[in-house]
Amino acid sequence: MRAGRRAQGPSASPATLAWRNGVARAYAASGLAFASWVSRLPAIRDALQLTPATVGLLLLCMSVGSFLSVSASGFVILRLGSRRTIQTGSALVGVSLLLVGLGSTVLASAPAAGAALTLLGLGTGSWNVASNVEGAAVERALRRHIMPRLHAAFSAGTVLGAGLGSLAAFWNVPVAWHLGVVGTVVVATVWTGARNFRADSIPGAAASLNTGPLETITLAAEPQAVPEPEAGPSPRGNRSLVFAAWRERRTLLLGLMVLGMALGEGAAGDWVALAMADGYRTSNAVGALAYGIFVVAMTLGRLSGTVLLDRHGRVVVLRLCASLAITGLAVFVFSPWQWLAMAALALWGLGVSLGFPVGMSAAADDPRSAAARVSVVSTIGYAAFLCGPPLLGLLGDRVGIRYALLAVLALVGVSLATAGSARRDTVEAWQK
Repeated sequence: MRAGRRAQGPSASPATLAWRNGVARAYAASGLAFASWVSRLPAIRDALQLTPATVGLLLLCMSVGSFLSVSASGFVILRLGSRRTIQTGSALVGVSLLLVGLGSTVLASAPAAGAALTLLGLGTGSWNVASNVEGAAVERALRRHIMPRLHAAFSAGTVLGAGLGSLAAFWNVPVAWHLGVVGTVVVATVWTGARNFRADSIPGAAASLNTGPLETITLAAEPQAVPEPEAGPSPRGNRSLVFAAWRERRTLLLGLMVLGMALGEGAAGDWVALAMADGYRTSNAVGALAYGIFVVAMTLGRLSGTVLLDRHGRVVVLRLCASLAITGLAVFVFSPWQWLAMAALALWGLGVSLGFPVGMSAAADDPRSAAARVSVVSTIGYAAFLCGPPLLGLLGDRVGIRYALLAVLALVGVSLATAGSARRDTVEAWQK
């Protein structure tokens, strides 16, 4: 049955809706934290007197922390549970944001700023992987492709963060004050929403439901009783799950697909503000606004993702998205006009909007291996954040930041070629 003729199913319970909303708040807080410091990158660059290459090295500090955190996240989540992982990660992020501001502008020390960004990456990586595990559990309970909308909450947070960052830059608000306040809001938002998380208490409960096709059900019926928490796997079992996921062809291909899309998303966060300010000779405030255009487009793409995925499936949508991203990147790099480059950012943002959320959803199709597979796919994807900043910074020193983005375009082409790995969004995936 077509998505437009979907039969009406029973409504979700208030507990499930509170669970979904709490997870969405965690996503939004993560986006707010990320965009807040990224939008002040031009000010941090100026305070530390950095070149594009040294900016890349500074960004590498966060990437190293994120990569290490993501690589260990499968073990951490299986040991602590997704809720405690999210809470711990968000607390570390909140403290680290203040330290980034103090290290970069008050102390004016690149090593101090780099150390703070490493801590920020450590908190962000495990937090984001655990959020995807929690989000996949909500998705299975609701029987709908809601992962794009959860990531849209992340994008909404980046829109808010970019907007506030642009205003803070325009009004010359000290970076330490700005990021310190944001860090406090982030921790409060996540910890209040985490009270409603349920993935740790009902492992695999949604997966045991055996109802009709996804196309004919909007929401799954709420179980009448919440099962008692099951004993988690032993440490040896945890290791076996993660190591086995690294040997699965589909999981590795999903990782490659996410790699290109993650680089397309991350490169915009790291470099769009500087590429616009330096490449098109505009102000830092206009650079921050350019990033805002990108994240608004990405948010709109994620908000529409549920309908598109329900109607056309993962593979078709991913191929369309990759094609849009390639077009947007090419126009942004080669455009002779600033206004056309700004318009290209919209295509770029729409194009990369669904790569990461769909990759996470596909990796979590089987709830029994969700944490391990999401960890593997995230680790491969985060390799883009590990290698991207220094390589793009070095290329930027030689050819300019704008033309360095052609390397991103090439890897998005890899995502286009591997989009077929996301197939299996049929009824079987929701009845496993």
